[in-house]
Formats: sequence, structure tokens, C-alpha cells
Amino acid sequence: AEKTLIRNARIVSAGVDFFGAVIIDGTTIEALTEKSPQNFSGRIIDADGNFVMPGFIDLHCHGRNDCDFSDGCAEKTKTILVRKLEEGVTTMLPTTLTLPETDLAATLRSVAAYDRSGCKVPGVHLEGPFINPKCLGAQNPDFVRVADIDEVDRLSAIYPVKKVTFAVEMPGGAEFSGKLLDRGITPSCTHSAAKYDEFVAAFRCGLRNLSHFCNQMTGLHHRDIGLVGAGLLHHDVYTELICDKLHISCPMIRLVYQVKGADHVLLISDAMRAAGMPDGDYTLGGLPVVVEEGAARLKDGGALAGSTLQISTALKNVYEVTGLPLSEVVKSATSTPAASIGLTGVGELKPGFCADVVILDHDFNVLTTMVDGEIRYRR
Repeated sequence: AEKTLIRNARIVSAGVDFFGAVIIDGTTIEALTEKSPQNFSGRIIDADGNFVMPGFIDLHCHGRNDCDFSDGCAEKTKTILVRKLEEGVTTMLPTTLTLPETDLAATLRSVAAYDRSGCKVPGVHLEGPFINPKCLGAQNPDFVRVADIDEVDRLSAIYPVKKVTFAVEMPGGAEFSGKLLDRGITPSCTHSAAKYDEFVAAFRCGLRNLSHFCNQMTGLHHRDIGLVGAGLLHHDVYTELICDKLHISCPMIRLVYQVKGADHVLLISDAMRAAGMPDGDYTLGGLPVVVEEGAARLKDGGALAGSTLQISTALKNVYEVTGLPLSEVVKSATSTPAASIGLTGVGELKPGFCADVVILDHDFNVLTTMVDGEIRYRR
């Protein structure tokens, strides 16, 4: 296998920030070094002093470039998974919506048909359909149903389900957490009106994730701290954040990081088909959406309908808003999402890890994205 040297790099990974070089052997990282080796035989990439980071991991994304995974179209699914490379994403979970099982099955079949030419796809994230009908956000009320592990099993037989977002307070919710974990699937709660004690019941069954934290969940109140309070109180609970400065205010972003730290906050795009596209009219799960100044809202009622956020922008926003070191902030887009669903060998620039690498300029514009040592995107 050919060796690759990325030199003149500001190497930023979990707990790491120095100027040096990355040596890649085929598909894996061989070494990080402060001095570039002399007489290197192989491909040389000059990073020109730019950031070199682990490829980003987006565990909650519905689409981009006018395509949605829920279209159930193999060609559109491939488009999303290739175009996500433009925002530095190398691993992702295609995310579904509250739809009939036949539609969900079509989405999973479209992922199963994907040729692996873009991002890596360790599995799919089912957001819904097992949610609280009073906490829909931009989910379709017609298809909400009670948690059913048999449906998850049927879908997982088409393509592995890796994460399920559901409401723990609905019938059988706490036990459903345990059933998912038994299958190696990460349970996560949102679109939920759970009181704190209802969260605790699911926590006892192994729930350790909260999807798009603060959005469509019970807020913090001094008599019942709800799901927002639960996420802040329980240090080992992973919280997804949509850091577009719209879904969550800048002071809340600072508060969450101050309380939890980057080891338990993961950046998600929650992007819908308007990501990477101009403002205008779009749809989400069959519901009409209007995008103005990058903000996606339901035409009927004005609820936020996913985002047009890109992970590279989310990382920049958190870095600017929190003032935390980049070697901490980067965890939220790399090592933390990997840990939250039990992925190994990705999410860090470390010897033996996959050579999933992104080069960004100092304004967080993605210049190059590599998957398993192969350049798959160049600006």
C-alpha cells in the first residue's frame, strides 16, 4: 500500500494540537510526528499550515443538496453521502423520520444499495416513529406509533439500525431502551415530554443519549428538571447539539459545554434537503418547509424543521462561542460521537486508527477530505 505524508500541518485531534506531520500507511494512520521525515517515498500532501483533523462524524442528518434519505431513492442517498464530504464528514448515520414502515424500509434499502464512494455508513438512525405526539416538532403526526422492537428488527435486517430516537415516557419506553441495547443499538430520547422520573426509569435500563438536546424535550424547571436537567445533571449522558445559533442560543451552548465538557457533547447537523442549497420552498417528511436566511421552518405553524447546518460550521461556531481550546472542541465532531454509539478506530488522529482525515483552512472551510487514506473530496 502507498504511504502518504501530510506535512506543514497544524494537527488537531482529541487532546492534541501541534505543528507537524501525519504519516499514513495505506488505509491507516502510522504516526504523528513533529518533524517531517527526510527522503519520504510516497505521496506528499502539503497542508500549508492549515488544520488537519480527524474526519467528522455526523450521527443525525436527514439530507442535503435537495435530497432526503426518506425519499428512499438510491441515487439521492448516494448524492448525500458523497456531498457530505464537502463539510469534512467521513462517517455518518443516515437519519429517517416518522413515516410508515414501508417508507422506512425503502430508505434502508437505498442505504444498503450505496456503493461506499462517499462517507462510511456504520448504520442508520431512526428518529421516530416512536415519539410523543405532543412533541412533534417537524415530524408527521399521522405516523406516530408505540415503540415496537419487532419493527426495529425487521428494518435492521435490511441495513443495521445503529441508533433510535424515541420518547421514553410512552408505553413500554423504558424497557424499549434495554431491548435496543441488547441488540447493540444506541437508544436516545427526544420528541418527548418525559418528566425527570420517567427519564430515570429509562436511564436504569441503559439510556445514555439525548437527541438534539433542548429541542422538543421537557425544559429545566426547579420542581421537575425534565430532560434538559437530566442531560446536565448526569455526566455520562451524551447530548447532541445543533450549533447553528438558532436551535440553541449562544449562552446555552456555553452553559452545556461548561457543565458537560466536549467528551459528552456531540455536534450534529440535523440537516434537511435544503442544506447546501439556496433559500426557498422545500419539504421534510412530506410537510412543506420554507427556508429563509438559512433557517428552515414548517410552512404551517413555523416550527423549526431540521437545519441547513454543516458540521464544519457547527465546529467553528462552538469554537467561537465557547472559547475552549480547539483540541477540546474537535472532540464534539469526532471522538465523542464515535464513543456515543460504540464506534472504534475512527474519530482520532492516532496510530492504528483509520486514515479518515480532513484539512481545513483557518476559517474552517474544508479543503480536502480523505476516507481510509483515499482523497474523496478536494475543494
